[in-house]
Amino acid sequence: MTMLQCGARSLDLTEPRVMGILNVTPDSFSDGGDFVSVARALEHAEAMVAEGAAIIDVGGESTRPGAEPVAEALEIERVVPVIEALAARISVPISIDTSKPGVMRAAASAGAGLINDIAALRAPEALAVAAETGLPVCLMHMQGQPRTMQQQPHYEDVVADVIRFLRSRITACEQVGIPRHRLLVDPGFGFGKRLAHNLSLLARLEQLTELRLPLVVGLSRKSMLGALTGREVRDRVAAGVAATSIALAHGAAIIRTHDVAAAVDAVRVFTAVAEVKHQVATGSSAILNQG
Repeated sequence: MTMLQCGARSLDLTEPRVMGILNVTPDSFSDGGDFVSVARALEHAEAMVAEGAAIIDVGGESTRPGAEPVAEALEIERVVPVIEALAARISVPISIDTSKPGVMRAAASAGAGLINDIAALRAPEALAVAAETGLPVCLMHMQGQPRTMQQQPHYEDVVADVIRFLRSRITACEQVGIPRHRLLVDPGFGFGKRLAHNLSLLARLEQLTELRLPLVVGLSRKSMLGALTGREVRDRVAAGVAATSIALAHGAAIIRTHDVAAAVDAVRVFTAVAEVKHQVATGSSAILNQG
């Protein structure tokens, strides 16, 4: 897949892209309360697009470990005005980060072009509503629910278990008329996974490419980076770039991040090196004749 149609806008996936996170919540783990007003949210989104974000992901409910669920009406109240403002001002696609069918429908009507669901359309009616919108969907793996997911996560083989789950959700989507060319997958770093699980997923990430769908990776500022470095949430940019570089080398197509400029730089370096490797492998004279 090289071009993903996101409503009226398209996302070019001929090379890795960066998804900027826009949380319009009071309690997200990293930036809760920073962008709850439409004006502040729009300002931040425009800044991320200027830094190179190819898609903006809007979320109205915190999914941090221990987070309490938000009523559907409140989530709609938070995200729809922001999506409407973004749709009128920015040129890149807008994604809605939600698991609720009513929010999916309202966000699609407001101008969202992609559904990013941490529950992989497992909520009642979510499959039907996602199919109804005609939008692409990112299916994420999560063991448990945000409020309790970090209490006792267990896997026989985390990579095999994640692939098996995602494969089953891809099948469920196809059965309701959501075609493969509208699907993306996310292994769900930090969602019902301990540090060892996250590291195993990152080390073996290329195995998920067997699903033959664009791979979305979200490692930005996560607790696994804090556990490895001892740094506080907003001081994990360097660790995030390192993790991003590993993910890119293992096949990530979209990097979901709070720190757009740093991630874009990582993608540019990776893409340039990958191009040189390709040219050398194919015997390009432009490279081989440079002395």
